[in-house]
Amino acid sequence: MTDTAPPTLRLFPNAVEMAQGLAEAIAARLDTAIQARGVASFVTSGGSTPGDMYDVLSRADIAWDRVVVTVSDERWVSRGAEGSNEKRLRDRLLQNKAAAASYVGLRTDHDTPALGAQAAEERIAALPRPFDVTLVGMGPDSHTASLYPLASGLAEALDTSRPNMTAAVNPVEAVGSNQRLSLSLRALLDSRIIIILFRGEEKLAVYRAALAGANVHEAPVRALIHQSQTPVEVWWAP
Repeated sequence: MTDTAPPTLRLFPNAVEMAQGLAEAIAARLDTAIQARGVASFVTSGGSTPGDMYDVLSRADIAWDRVVVTVSDERWVSRGAEGSNEKRLRDRLLQNKAAAASYVGLRTDHDTPALGAQAAEERIAALPRPFDVTLVGMGPDSHTASLYPLASGLAEALDTSRPNMTAAVNPVEAVGSNQRLSLSLRALLDSRIIIILFRGEEKLAVYRAALAGANVHEAPVRALIHQSQTPVEVWWAP
C-alpha cells in the first residue's frame, strides 16, 4: 500500500441529491473540456446505480455533439440484451439532449472478448485522451469496471507496464455470457478524474476495508484508490 492521500469522499443524505449533484459536476467538467479543447471524452459505468444520474445528465445544456462516450466494461452479450451496458446507456444516458453524443462501444461481433479485444483496443486508442471524466462503480466484492478479484486475466489488466487499453477478464464464477471485456488499469488511469460511485452501507464498509488494505488482486478497486497518477473522488448515498 502506498502513502498516497485517500480519495475525496463525498457523502449524500439520499440518492436523489447525489444524482443531481453528480450530474451537475460531470456536465461542468465536460463543458470545460469542450470549451478548452473542442471535444470531451466520457467513460461511463454500467449497472443500475448511475441510472437516475444519467436521466438528469441527459438533459444537461452542453454541446453533446462534441462529447464522445464509451463504457468502462462490457458483458459479452448481444447489444440489445438486458445485461448489456451499452443498452443501459442508450436507454438512460443517450436520450434527450445527450442523444447527440457519439458512442464508441466495447462490444464487437466476435464470439469472445479475447477475440474482440484488438478491435475494441483500436476504438479506445482513437478516443481523445486523457479521458475528461471516468465513472466507475464498485461491487460488494471490491471489483470495479470488470476487474474482478482473482479473475482470469486480472493480472494482465492491472499491469500498467503493458500497452493494452482493454483486457478480457473472466470472473472465477462466470461462464458464457458473463465473459467481460474491460478497460485496463492503464486506460482507466489515463483520465483527468476518476469518480467511483456506489450506494448503501454495505458497500461503504467494503470501500473502507479496501482503503485499509493493499492486495489489489483480492480487491481490485485498490488499484484506483492507492495511486497518485489520477485524482479520484468517491460519491456515496444510502
